[in-house]
Amino acid sequence: MGPARSRPSWRSWPSRSSWPSRSSWPSRPAAGSRGPAGPAGSRPSAASAASARTPDPKRLLDLALGTLLLALAAPLLTAAACALALRRPPGGIVARELRTGLHGYPFTVRSLRTRRWRLDLLSRLPHVVSGTMSLVGPAALAPEDPRAAAPWRQSVRPGLTGPAQLRRRSTLPWDEPELLDQHYVEHHWIGLDLAVLARTLPALLPPRTQGHLSDADHRPPGYSATG
Repeated sequence: MGPARSRPSWRSWPSRSSWPSRSSWPSRPAAGSRGPAGPAGSRPSAASAASARTPDPKRLLDLALGTLLLALAAPLLTAAACALALRRPPGGIVARELRTGLHGYPFTVRSLRTRRWRLDLLSRLPHVVSGTMSLVGPAALAPEDPRAAAPWRQSVRPGLTGPAQLRRRSTLPWDEPELLDQHYVEHHWIGLDLAVLARTLPALLPPRTQGHLSDADHRPPGYSATG
């Protein structure tokens, strides 16, 4: 048998006066609390949590209207894809282009290889439904374009159309479309999106042929080229 173990005497115990006071004990967390969150021990406020759950009105518009437009354009896009497949264009019927999206993340834009009735624009509607693009926004630029690195441009999703796209073929200076895109990003709201979409719809229609002379024609009455 081993040596007997000696029990500590009660005289060696610490006195009651040396015990820690109740005020120095750690406080008990309130009911429902899960303790500190994050490195600083702070918990997100109720306002920030509520804002995170609040849906973005612009995204709701893109999802609702984008889905409706895609459903309406699906038969036309299917017919155009079949016609392109019969023609067998070089590179296939779908064009793929790398573009810079939200927060600077690159993504591939897929569109039909046609400009008839702007079907290439309508064929990008799946990107709107999936959330990589928006109906209205700044132009989608290639990653190698230096303008794509602007923080204000990367703060929103690129759009199928926008103020700059509507006036791209006008006689504006080169930097004017960039200013229009930046102005849109800083002041966009649902009313502005609807106004831009209303101006975009006529551009999707086929051009009308004019059967009369233009106002710039100043030939005298009775003029004949066969003289």
